[in-house]
Amino acid sequence: MRAAALYSAAGSLLLTALAAAPAGGTPGIPDGPHAPRTPHAPAAPAVPAAPGAAELRGTAVAAARARAAGIDFGPCRAAEVPGTPAAVRCGTVSVPLDYARPDGKQIQLTVSRARATQKDPHNSKRKIPRQGALVFNPGGPGATGMYFPLIGTVAGWQRIAAVYDLVGYAPRGVGRSAPLSCEDPKRFLKAPTEAPVHPSEAYKRERVAQAQAYARGCAQRSGSRLRFYTSLNNARDLDVLRAALGEDRLTFMGASYGTYFGALYAAMFPSHVRRMVLDAAVDPDPEKIWYRSNLEQSAAFEDRWADFRDWIARHDDVYRLGATPERVQRGYDTARERLARKAAGGKVGPGQLQNAFLTAGYYDDYWPSRAAALSAYLHGDPEPLVRLAAPRPETAAEAENASAVYTAVECNDAPWPTEWEVWDRDNTRLARVAPFETWDNAWTNLPCAYWPAPRQRPLDVRTGPGELPPVLILAAERDAAAPYQGALSMNRRLAGSVLVTERDAGTHGIAGGPNACVNGHLHTYLLEGRVPARHASCAPRRPPAARPAKGA
Repeated sequence: MRAAALYSAAGSLLLTALAAAPAGGTPGIPDGPHAPRTPHAPAAPAVPAAPGAAELRGTAVAAARARAAGIDFGPCRAAEVPGTPAAVRCGTVSVPLDYARPDGKQIQLTVSRARATQKDPHNSKRKIPRQGALVFNPGGPGATGMYFPLIGTVAGWQRIAAVYDLVGYAPRGVGRSAPLSCEDPKRFLKAPTEAPVHPSEAYKRERVAQAQAYARGCAQRSGSRLRFYTSLNNARDLDVLRAALGEDRLTFMGASYGTYFGALYAAMFPSHVRRMVLDAAVDPDPEKIWYRSNLEQSAAFEDRWADFRDWIARHDDVYRLGATPERVQRGYDTARERLARKAAGGKVGPGQLQNAFLTAGYYDDYWPSRAAALSAYLHGDPEPLVRLAAPRPETAAEAENASAVYTAVECNDAPWPTEWEVWDRDNTRLARVAPFETWDNAWTNLPCAYWPAPRQRPLDVRTGPGELPPVLILAAERDAAAPYQGALSMNRRLAGSVLVTERDAGTHGIAGGPNACVNGHLHTYLLEGRVPARHASCAPRRPPAARPAKGA
């Protein structure tokens, strides 16, 4: 998955789909997998899959220490959660960099928390019993969950905020949690950039060189610690956080990539799970982590791009982009060609256009602003597109950090194809039928082909009957970032889990959004511990209303 587009939506709170995604946000960086090799860049060998005995012992040692130490919560720094209300407090928890050596180097993870209000939102005089902590991860890899406690102020979440401490955190590598970096942030958001759907051989050679340089930069800027940023260590960190919060069993909610290491956690520590919500589930099949997952994601984005074009065509009276999806596509192609000749505002080229429209594949709520900006640009007004798509220098450091963590985790997690010919063949074939996102996704992940750290072999996630409490899996049927077959695979692998599907919908992350049916299942599970007797199906949410660009 392309870490950037997901991360930008996550950062705007409330993360993936905990609240409706903002209609006109500026894209940041993407979410996904990667990787090839040339003869002069041999691949690092894969190491055996954990959980190993040493790492399990190390996790137990770290968790015991964390339980004894707890978390000293105090006021949040502006760099951690800007504009934080007094009810939200921040602290740190110490975890080993290498769980096989729990007495070795420690790193600090930042944590945020809002205590359970224990107030009935319908009767403020009635006190409700607290149920413990609800820990949330928004995905990525590379997204921060530090904003999560603010969700308690959003309509529809007060009942959950009444019974749970709402806990967010920045995973290892993210934000102030032993941050990773792979290049100078000032260079990261360079613009304008190209985005050819059928790249030339010269362009491919250029991108291969960039991927090699990026991988070298990760090693140079992060050193020997780079190899320890993995999904398995994210799962181990989660168990240490559980202990530091004083919880015997974890109540966890993960979105997108957060569902993957949530599933790893369930497989590694099944007796430590109280309740678990996996929203927009990633396929945990070890054969798909992560190269094949990204190819499937690119194919799914083609379908979502078709959904978006169809919606624009139905609103031709508003956007004047054509009454058929084919005419909308021609308009988009025209904009891309014009931007290749002259960047809008000096900063928005085909790459920035692509990134802005990629976010529309994640969230329907972005459809009106993207369609309006495209319409305005084609009709002579570039300003809405510039406001929407131009990089913001003030976000460069955060965006570069998110990209570094995304790359490190996915490259470390699994073996990748190490022959450029494999990447070229697979993506060329796919781009013939799914041109919208295929090559941009490939370039995002290509540093894994030249990765300097050892690769792991992914854990085969499976739990037997009775090993886990029931797990609630949420999925939209046309989700492109986490294709629906991943939710089906997750459901098969976690015995006793139950799947709730939003039919004919594609927003990435559906918990806490506008679908009352989905939210009913979510609330019943978190508040009462009950799941549907069998897999449940919810009608789709309403499509967004068409809105023209302001001033267009």
